[in-house]
Amino acid sequence: MLFNTLKVIHIFSIIAWMAGLLYLPRLFVNHANPEITKETSETFKLMEGKLYRIIMFPAFIVTWISGFTLTHYVGIDTWLLLKILFVILLSGYHFFCLKCLNDFKNDKNKYSTKFFRITNEAPAVILIFILILVVFQPF
Repeated sequence: MLFNTLKVIHIFSIIAWMAGLLYLPRLFVNHANPEITKETSETFKLMEGKLYRIIMFPAFIVTWISGFTLTHYVGIDTWLLLKILFVILLSGYHFFCLKCLNDFKNDKNKYSTKFFRITNEAPAVILIFILILVVFQPF
């Protein structure tokens, strides 16, 4: 029962975290538009900050804690180590988003809308690899 409860918590937190990792850079795409007004920029700052603080960061923490707790039940295999490597990459992207959020907050963004459009695809690609590892456990 505890194992299944942990899995539900882990899956839910992953969904919330990934939603943020996919949506925040989409906000950045619009925020990086040099033609937006100061008022619109302030609205984006508010939206971005709340998304990160209220959804992304708590989901990030719960994902890591529940994931490591689950290893107690499933053990460590090669597929899991590879999965953890991909989760570390997602975590790096998570903190890159925080850096970008702070740059926008301080009106110091140095990236273009095109940059955010391209990098926005990274979490989805990494998630595909994670899902393949979890479902097929190839190693």
